Amino acid sequence: MKTEINLSAEPRDMKVSITALRKKGLMPAIYYGRKKTATPVVVPAVEFSKILARTGESTVVTLTTAEGPLDSLIYDIDRDPVTDTPRHADFYVFEKGQKMKVKIPLEFIGIAPVVKDLGAVLVKVLHELHVEAAPKDLPHTLAVDLAKLVNFESQILASDIALPDGVTLVEHPTEVVASVYEPKEEAVPAEPVDLSTIEVEKKGKEAKEGEEGADAVSPKAEEDKNAGKSEKK
Repeated sequence: MKTEINLSAEPRDMKVSITALRKKGLMPAIYYGRKKTATPVVVPAVEFSKILARTGESTVVTLTTAEGPLDSLIYDIDRDPVTDTPRHADFYVFEKGQKMKVKIPLEFIGIAPVVKDLGAVLVKVLHELHVEAAPKDLPHTLAVDLAKLVNFESQILASDIALPDGVTLVEHPTEVVASVYEPKEEAVPAEPVDLSTIEVEKKGKEAKEGEEGADAVSPKAEEDKNAGKSEKK
């Protein structure tokens, strides 16, 4: 059974600056719904951060307002870009019996045998799953059991995720949530060729051939030499 979460939401005086509100420990917010007019309020900043850290955005938060208790969901959060601290929140007030379509964070549990035993690389494709449920039935997270990945062909699809009672899948059933792939071995690079060595060897060979050619006497030259000797005689 889920514990009821309450948060005080007082009307916001638009004449008071945001800086002044934060000095008082308050955070500006707004609530609205299908049949509820948008109403600016302020909530305790520290208390809001604690609720968010403990339950996430898919939990019913009962706002204590001037018009009475209002069941709502944290619909949107504006955060400081440097500190990541919440600085504004939207609350969606829902009606009794109304179902909501929201994205629930995925929690990957266990160890994939194909990763442990065969060295596969795990790929987490989705980190949230789109579902529909009455606000009271919405889970904080959905578990993804990686033990189902037993070989390189294994995949975990959206339809494989176990959903609590009252929760239905909105995500396409065949959407891949997690998969693996086999890492390819890198080819060993060939030894680099030293071009300067080849050039030196080539020049050395040419020089050697030139020397041998200089010492050799052609047959024609030998004949001319002998003919000259005969004339002198």
